[in-house]
Amino acid sequence: MDWTMAVAAFGVGIVVGLTGMGGGALMTPILVLFFNVPPLTAVSSDLVASAVMKPVGSAVHLKRRTVNLHLVKWLAIGSVPSAFCGVLILKSLGDDANVQSTIKFALGVALMITAVLLVARAYVRLVERARTRSGAGAKLPQDRPAVTTRILPTLLLGIVGGLIVGITSVGSGSIIIIGLMMIYPGLKASQLVGTDLVQAVPLVVAAAIGHMLFGSLDLGITLPLIVGSIPGVYLGAQMSSRLSGGFVRRALAFVLLASALKMLGADNLTTGVVLASALFTAPVLWMYIRRRHGFAALVWTEKKQRVAEQERALAAVDAGATPDLHGNR
Repeated sequence: MDWTMAVAAFGVGIVVGLTGMGGGALMTPILVLFFNVPPLTAVSSDLVASAVMKPVGSAVHLKRRTVNLHLVKWLAIGSVPSAFCGVLILKSLGDDANVQSTIKFALGVALMITAVLLVARAYVRLVERARTRSGAGAKLPQDRPAVTTRILPTLLLGIVGGLIVGITSVGSGSIIIIGLMMIYPGLKASQLVGTDLVQAVPLVVAAAIGHMLFGSLDLGITLPLIVGSIPGVYLGAQMSSRLSGGFVRRALAFVLLASALKMLGADNLTTGVVLASALFTAPVLWMYIRRRHGFAALVWTEKKQRVAEQERALAAVDAGATPDLHGNR
């Protein structure tokens, strides 16, 4: 068994459990770019491993009651048949070099879309906080709108996500979670991750069964992915309710951009220039956007301001409760 591949799967599993994203979006490109696995085999093997990995993280979130099962139902109704159809589309294309090249290109497009959607998600969250902030800017849970199931948009999201997952293995934890955030702004971050992980179980199982029947499954690749990803996703799911996934998502967007460029055939020089530009310009642009919406340019500065305001509030309370010379409060 390739233990290097298992270690890579462990790292990907942590990201999946922590953010609900990054399974196929990270593991499939890693298999193709670093382990020289053919794209169709990478998609098939990753989906089968994900079918084993996803229930682990899902169980943690179900136990913590951070799952909207009604949304899971309507997503699954759309995604399960469409995921299987995605596999059949691949099967109809054949298994020659042109098909492998097509799959690689489709992966690149899916990864690029996912990276863009991650940035869009961060921006929408920032705008949401700017509109509803109170005091230091924190959004109170009771201020969130009630979650009312929108059947048609949810069903369509499942259909589109399932089709993409069946073809590329990317999207069960990235495209769909972005869609959920757009359709249901009332979902808390933990609910987004939990609901997405649980809905991904039937979706990935359907796609995995399709690839086992019609794809190019390699058990020698699938086994180390399962061995590494199960403890990783369990650890990440345990961490998700305690740690912010903001930094992880930003790093993930950067990695997805790099993977997409290579999948789309960009040479090393072009890839390096684009990544360097993103690395130096994105933080500056993000600080500008934060300032435009009334926040401190840096997150740690905002946290310091919040702590200082809390300390001033506590000091004011203590001062108001101090007894005077006559023993009155």
